[in-house]
Parts: sequence; C-alpha cells; structure tokens
Amino acid sequence: MKNMKRVSRIARGEKFVYVVILFVMISMPICTVLTKALLSESNIEVEQMKLKIENQEGVNESLSMQIDELASLDKIQEVATEKGLSYNNENIKIINE
Repeated sequence: MKNMKRVSRIARGEKFVYVVILFVMISMPICTVLTKALLSESNIEVEQMKLKIENQEGVNESLSMQIDELASLDKIQEVATEKGLSYNNENIKIINE
C-alpha cells in the first residue's frame, strides 16, 4: 500500500458558516455598545426634559399665584377706586347657572 496522506479540506459551505459565525461574534459586542450609547443619550434627553418641565411648573405656579392675587376682591376694589369707580352693593346681581 502506498502511503496516502489525507488532506483535510474545508468545504465551501463550512467556510460560509465560519465566516457567518465570525461576523456574528464581532458584530454582537459592537451592537451592544451602540445600543447602550443610544440608551444613555435617550436617558440624558429625558432628564433634561424633566428639568425643563419642573422649571415650567414653577413658572406656572408663580403665575397662578399672581392671578389669584390680582383677582382678589381687595385688588379689584383698589383698581376700581383708582379708576374713579365706586363699590355699590345694590348694583350687583347674582347669576345662577
């Protein structure tokens, strides 16, 4: 018998499978890092929006307090007297809805 050497060859299908596995092994960590970066960026935007909302709520509360002060009966009477008007209880009519 002749000494026959067996040479192991990789079939085309095996090469394709190895390339796909290598691609997946390289792309998975990259995709993980990218998604975490996007998530972090989104969280930063959410926190900035929460801060803006809190600031706007403070402004709204301040304006609401100013409205309440200006709508008080004392303030209305003060403005009326400044404009030369007088308070006459007989001219007030109550309307029920």
